[in-house]
Amino acid sequence: MKKINYMLPWLLQTLIWIPTRVCLKIFCSYKVRGLENLKKIKKNNQGVIFTVNHSSEWDPIMIPASIPFLSHLMPMFYVSRERKFYANSGWRQYIYGGSFFNAWGAYPVYTKLNDYEKALQYHIKILNNKKSICIFPEGKKTLDGKIQVGKPGSAFLAYRTNSIIVPVRIKGLFKKNVEKDKLGRRKIDVIFGEPVYPESFFNNLKKPSSDDFKKAVEIVMDKIKKL
Repeated sequence: MKKINYMLPWLLQTLIWIPTRVCLKIFCSYKVRGLENLKKIKKNNQGVIFTVNHSSEWDPIMIPASIPFLSHLMPMFYVSRERKFYANSGWRQYIYGGSFFNAWGAYPVYTKLNDYEKALQYHIKILNNKKSICIFPEGKKTLDGKIQVGKPGSAFLAYRTNSIIVPVRIKGLFKKNVEKDKLGRRKIDVIFGEPVYPESFFNNLKKPSSDDFKKAVEIVMDKIKKL
């Protein structure tokens, strides 16, 4: 990938960091927890996969906004659906999957190929370049506020690129489970869990199977639930 593909997301995400944090602090009761876990990740030593529960359209913005300003873990890249997926989704079709999505750092996963290598080709390159990816393993937003079963793609990426997984939970954005503080502001928590290293899943496996990836992502989803 060209350097501009890495620079544009960094520029956009850096520019909106301050106004986003200001708005969150003023209009919401916003807290970030677990930043000490991010300090355990060495600079540019491995790629990092932020595995996050998915409850709102705002989730992709919350992760870069919650990481310290100018962190070595930035910019954040994303796993998104192909553009055709959004063809009949109202206003989303004009933003999701297009040039702005790429500029923000979102690249599509190619579905129905039955081949992780081809489906996640962009993300393999990004992680091999020691960058960070945000992925929502559930594959879609929750309909009831509960964390759903995760898909194995994040576990495959961790194995394929020797990347660290960071479980992340966002609380307070699901529209039916809104809690408010004394000022009437929505309570939002972003919690970063302990880094999980790929060898803890695949250390004794020469070639993990699909079942191994499923078991690995089950462990990660359980960690997210406990945050």
